[in-house]
Amino acid sequence: MIRILTLLLVAALLAATPAMAQYNEDESFRNELSYGINFNSNGGLIGGAFIRSSYFVNENRYQFFGLEAVEVKHPKEEHYIAALGEPFVYGKKNYLFVIRPHYGQERVLFRKAAESGVQVNALVAVGPSIGLQVPYYIDYNFDGNGTDVRTVPYDENVHSIDYILGSDTVFRGFGESKIKPGVHGKAGVSFEYGRYRESIAGIEVGVGVEYFPSKPIIIPLAENNNVFTSVYLNLYYGSRK
Repeated sequence: MIRILTLLLVAALLAATPAMAQYNEDESFRNELSYGINFNSNGGLIGGAFIRSSYFVNENRYQFFGLEAVEVKHPKEEHYIAALGEPFVYGKKNYLFVIRPHYGQERVLFRKAAESGVQVNALVAVGPSIGLQVPYYIDYNFDGNGTDVRTVPYDENVHSIDYILGSDTVFRGFGESKIKPGVHGKAGVSFEYGRYRESIAGIEVGVGVEYFPSKPIIIPLAENNNVFTSVYLNLYYGSRK
């Protein structure tokens, strides 16, 4: 699926010629601020959120700065329900949250009319990745009869699935986070809607790749990677001036 989408993106970028964007100065903008939610093949139901500020370069090209925050999950994560009804992920040692500041370029493929239609843009972006490896806390029944229950970071060498009573909130381990620096890049196509010139809404689809020199450990008893590839979809809303 990633290969097919990549080929489509390359074809769209190669097709991006000035003739495809009939420029009208009244339809351009100098600055655009957008924000939205992210879905990706490495995340859960909702992968994360982002904000982006775009600036005019010329009639067919814009540059932008963005900030994205997402959770990266291990493909082997499996949810269990403890005896008391509390959910947990067995074998999970750490959460991995990633903050991604980035710089990118956006080219107009098809420009919409001032107050109707759909505009299609191709974009690429790169930037650093700030990974936060956050300990995963569980409620553990140490003596087996419920008189010694403690909330502790999961340890694959100590904790058995039979005595896990659930998991604590994600905020419990933030003070013990380890930073995993890396880099990332992405390429995509956006389909922008907007009834009025001053407001926008749209979707963006694309592929991304991320590399961490120091391998993040999410599930220690499974294979952990330091290169992550994904397909993503962004839903966004914003305003321009």
